[in-house]
Amino acid sequence: MARRGGRGEGGHLLAALACLAPLTVLVAALGARTGLWSYAVGHDLLTLRVGLALAGLGGGAALALLVAALRRRAPLWLALAALAVAAGTAGVYAWQMSRGLSAPPDDISTDMAEIPGFGALEARRGAARPDRTGGVESCPGAVPAMTQVAPASAVWALQESGFTLQGNVTVARAAGTRRGFWFGTVHDAVIRIRPGRTDVRVAARDGRPHGGEACRLAARISERLRGLD
Repeated sequence: MARRGGRGEGGHLLAALACLAPLTVLVAALGARTGLWSYAVGHDLLTLRVGLALAGLGGGAALALLVAALRRRAPLWLALAALAVAAGTAGVYAWQMSRGLSAPPDDISTDMAEIPGFGALEARRGAARPDRTGGVESCPGAVPAMTQVAPASAVWALQESGFTLQGNVTVARAAGTRRGFWFGTVHDAVIRIRPGRTDVRVAARDGRPHGGEACRLAARISERLRGLD
């Protein structure tokens, strides 16, 4: 009986190893989001180094557990659950890395000839920022609204896209900041209002790739502004 208990404990240990990577990523993301540690610690160290190593360890543990289950030394349902977790973790890592490589830059403007500035927000952005600005050629949804929107409409578009208003709103511009859930990534947005045209710019506050988040946010704001025509 003692040996059966030991085998069961071994099976649960292997299953626990398969779950370590996603749990580490969750803790890393929430810790960065709440300010317990920096983005560099949460994302670069805990997620990309520790989490990735644990994902490989978890995959091996899930396979070992499957072999044990096929030999009737561990529950088959536990082995399949561990294998699903390990495969899902590996898939998410692969998807995230490929998305980072192929995504548009995390600085998107609807006007590349005269890129809108962030005004007072520039002082908060610091030196670390995306190395280039992309336009509609890299982010198809980043198109201007060919109308002079009202300042209240610009504020509405920002808030509907998850941004918190920053600074004073004028007849020519409105700006906001959005803090994401995962790792607390900060994006700034500005809406520039001119006669016959309203432009949008969204950029991450750091120089790291974020899987095209700036493009998605700029397209979301642009869609709301163009819907006012």
